[in-house]
Amino acid sequence: MLEIINDLFPTFSKELSNEIQANAKIYSFKAGEVIMRTGQYINNTMLLTKGQIKIYREGENGGEFFMYYIQPGQACAVSMICASKSQVSNIMAKAVEDIELIMVPLTLMEKWMMEHRSWYEFVLFTYRTRFEEVLEVVDNIAFRAMDERLEFYLKRHADACKCRDLLFSHQDIATELNTSREVISRLLKKMEQRGLVLLHRNHIELLH
Repeated sequence: MLEIINDLFPTFSKELSNEIQANAKIYSFKAGEVIMRTGQYINNTMLLTKGQIKIYREGENGGEFFMYYIQPGQACAVSMICASKSQVSNIMAKAVEDIELIMVPLTLMEKWMMEHRSWYEFVLFTYRTRFEEVLEVVDNIAFRAMDERLEFYLKRHADACKCRDLLFSHQDIATELNTSREVISRLLKKMEQRGLVLLHRNHIELLH
């Protein structure tokens, strides 16, 4: 585990890395598995070492509000916040692909915040980064039309996976953007006519 920590979390001090190795455990989840649910009490924070996790809100009608992805070398800010206030989760976390992560007991967070400057800075950086990402999503919803939101959505997912082929159905996109499949299909067709995407049976290929 120590080699993984040093490789993916290079800002951690040697002492902090040793404490993580002594107190944390590595867990694996398959693609599609839900890792964290709304209303769940959180006992650990997640340091992702492999794969990708989607963080989103789930509505009462089953709709989803996509917030951000967690990539290798990053942590779950929500679990950190809930731990500090002894609160339950208000988000959902799902494995986009097969993942491995380090579960750090949240009982150690306050101790490490005081004893390890590198952990303190990592937590603050995580809070700030996630806040900026969520703010970008809110701005996108509040100030952009649906066609602009769709382009932003596709670009954001392409940046996250560092790929141009997105394995989404039109219904998947409609659910996350809180609109109908017919609207998404129509807008994607317009994007294809503009030369921005190619629509395939099971995926969408970004051209620009």
